[in-house]
Amino acid sequence: MQGVSGSNPLCSISLVSQSPHTLDTASQAVFLSLYTTSPMAIAGKELAIACARAAEEMQAEDIRVLDLTGVSSLTDFMVVCSGTSLPHLKAVMRDVEKEVIEKYGVHTVNSEGNADSRWVVMDYIDVMVHIMHTELRNLYGLEDLWAAGKEVDWAE
Repeated sequence: MQGVSGSNPLCSISLVSQSPHTLDTASQAVFLSLYTTSPMAIAGKELAIACARAAEEMQAEDIRVLDLTGVSSLTDFMVVCSGTSLPHLKAVMRDVEKEVIEKYGVHTVNSEGNADSRWVVMDYIDVMVHIMHTELRNLYGLEDLWAAGKEVDWAE
């Protein structure tokens, strides 16, 4: 699947109850049409880099992009970044989402957590963005859990 997402109310059809990775080609085409307003979906790697750059604009810290292709059945790319306070986490989350929608017409399929929980996950299917408070990031060590993934050089 190409990195697509959305909050389209039509997504209540049976496609939502499945992982897009398990859909046949015809169903994937329907899924893509529901979750993107862009005529051409952005590739996962490009979307991951766009999310990393948007997080960087809000001064997110220690931004890493991991290529999990062939390593994870959940996603192809993971972006992990840190915020230093609740307002900072909110700002990073808001601006990553806003930037991706404005530039690429792609919406998150799902978001979990909020700034108050100090860990937000934004799911774009091919890309999962983890925005974590520094303390939680150190505690959970996501990069260690996904050490088999390859680091993506995203900085310009």
